[in-house]
Amino acid sequence: MLFEFLNPPFMQRALIAAVLVGITAPAIGIYLVQRRQALMGDGIGHIAMTGVGLGFLLSTSPVWMATAVAVAGAVTMELIRWYGHTRGDLALAMLFYGGMAGGVMLINLSDTGSNANLTSYLFGSLSTVSESDVIAISVLAAFVVVVTVGLRRQLFAVSQDEEFARVSGLPVRVLNLLVAVTAAVTVTVAMRVVGLLLVSALMVVPVAAAQQITKSFKVTFVLSVVIGTAVTLTGTVTSYYQDVPPGATIVLLAIAVFVALTALAAPLARRRARASETKGAECTLEVPPARSGADDVRV
Repeated sequence: MLFEFLNPPFMQRALIAAVLVGITAPAIGIYLVQRRQALMGDGIGHIAMTGVGLGFLLSTSPVWMATAVAVAGAVTMELIRWYGHTRGDLALAMLFYGGMAGGVMLINLSDTGSNANLTSYLFGSLSTVSESDVIAISVLAAFVVVVTVGLRRQLFAVSQDEEFARVSGLPVRVLNLLVAVTAAVTVTVAMRVVGLLLVSALMVVPVAAAQQITKSFKVTFVLSVVIGTAVTLTGTVTSYYQDVPPGATIVLLAIAVFVALTALAAPLARRRARASETKGAECTLEVPPARSGADDVRV
């Protein structure tokens, strides 16, 4: 049966989560790429692991607990970026590694934690997406979409040039914090499908792939979301049929799209260059010759 994968309830939940992840990860990732913070999602993923461990230890929702801890970690990262100066990199490294180590320890100390649970959060798992996870992911994804689309002009201005945005009267620090918080929320949205260790790739690779053949921010935004949704859905279905990790499958598909669009970008660039040269030549032929001074003299 062609659509057999739609029958199991766990696959229905996984596909809904995959669509939401495919939309939200590139939507916030494009701002991180513009800000040259492509690895920010990776650091937040490390910190969110402590939230997952706390969720198991306290017998609460790991998704909501991971969201709270990831947001707190993202705000801390922004504060370190503002005030850390030369010691900032060291502080961030300790925060990232401490978050991952704390999460592993807490999961092992909890009664419900296990290596299988740890693996599912690190690399994603289709069968572990519950109804409560879908509800939480939907709410969080709605927040990400509202922020990234509703404030796209302000976020783009801050991501391009903070000084210009500040002179223009924008609340730069508030917007920077909002980007960090939205990235943290996106990490927790994606962790059930892609996994905490690979979520950063889904934020960055579709954006990088779209940039190979697009010029404007708007087109890049739309195309990166299309690529993200396509690879998450394809990777989820492939994972069901081939019994392979969904996170790794999705990321490898995204990289394959990046390679394909990079190969396509070169001939497209040459075609645009030839078209530009041809248009320039036509404009030159249409310009009337300048009249000499003698022609201006009236007899």
